[in-house]
Amino acid sequence: MMRTKRQGLIVWFQHMKNIKQIKRHGHLISVSRKLRYALIYVDQDQVEDKVLKLERLPFVSKVDLSYKPFVKQEFDGAKIDEAKEYDYKMGI
Repeated sequence: MMRTKRQGLIVWFQHMKNIKQIKRHGHLISVSRKLRYALIYVDQDQVEDKVLKLERLPFVSKVDLSYKPFVKQEFDGAKIDEAKEYDYKMGI
């Protein structure tokens, strides 16, 4: 089974009553009532189209892209603490 590549969009809006319309454009993850933004996930091949559609909505202030898919998550040259490594081997 192939996993689809997803990317997060941060949608800044003006009123909480418009969350239902934002939800139609992607998978809603979280909403901040105080700062008035929503985090939605969409497929990476549809990102440009969804950003244009969301920016056209009258209650949306701006749309930001999440950079998480482009951040390298393998860390080279990280030092291993020998004391912790010893504790892990001992089963502490």
